[in-house]
Amino acid sequence: MAMVQRFRATKFVTLSLLTATFLASVHEAGAQQYPSRLITIVVPSPPSTPPDIITRVIAAELSESEGWQVVVENRVGAVQTLGGSEVLRRPADGYAIYAMSLPVSAAPALLPSIPFGLETDFAPVIKVSTSYNVLVVNPSVPAKSVSDLVAIIKEKPDKLTFSSGGFGTPAHLVGEMFKLQTATRATHVPYNQFSQAIGDLLNGTNHFMFITTLPVVDLIATGKLRALAVTGPKRIAALADVPTVVEQGFPNLTVEDWVGFAVKSGMPNDVVSRLNEAINKALSKPKVREAFARVGAEPAGGTPLAYGELIRSQVTHWAKVVKDSGIKMGQ
Repeated sequence: MAMVQRFRATKFVTLSLLTATFLASVHEAGAQQYPSRLITIVVPSPPSTPPDIITRVIAAELSESEGWQVVVENRVGAVQTLGGSEVLRRPADGYAIYAMSLPVSAAPALLPSIPFGLETDFAPVIKVSTSYNVLVVNPSVPAKSVSDLVAIIKEKPDKLTFSSGGFGTPAHLVGEMFKLQTATRATHVPYNQFSQAIGDLLNGTNHFMFITTLPVVDLIATGKLRALAVTGPKRIAALADVPTVVEQGFPNLTVEDWVGFAVKSGMPNDVVSRLNEAINKALSKPKVREAFARVGAEPAGGTPLAYGELIRSQVTHWAKVVKDSGIKMGQ
């Protein structure tokens, strides 16, 4: 009887080992075959915006260097959450990637009813880029520094306006953070189109704006706009003469804009690793760095774990900004 039990136990262990080996081999084969078909990167930002351009640079590099088939699909709306919902409608197999950026980390606070959780329904892959905004004013505003602008706004509470390309965009969020950190009151004016926001800043309808560097470098150089500060911890090459908010005594106004990729939760870890490895490799290419520089961004890279930690910290940070500022959807 004891011999029969030992035989059954041995048989069970053997079968378990064979099953585990088989599953591991299938899992490994799946990773080696990935990708075997078209990959879609869903960008929740409009075409020709920095997140869209950055994503297309990576898609082109993966197609060229890895031989992958990669396309970019724009799904815009609801503070970037429509793009996330689209990715979640597809299988967790690595063929749909969510190109997240700063606004989506504020979405849980701005839109409490969104049908997913950033930290539970998505698996981080990699942080792709880092960039910073520049605070610009219309030349009619007699401010030469951040302190000057703060003083002017405090003299005329609720009289000055700041523009953005829409509710929940970086320009809006950073503007609200600026008001909190400086205890000032200014009015947010959102536009459906980014170009409209810049146009009304140029003609003096609005007074200041936090904006990505690409659209305003030439406008600053020609004196059509005045740059007061960069929101990064160090100066940027495109605006080397413009001091940072840190240099001017406002370290709490440092804001990093970013783009990163995530996939639907439940995807095999080795496929996440395959994506992470390929994108890290792409980010090291000089031509990718040059393309990023043209939109005022720098390659980031790193591990999925590090990107996941960034998402968590950003969700916490912007939830506090939204709560403290009292902004509501549509303001």
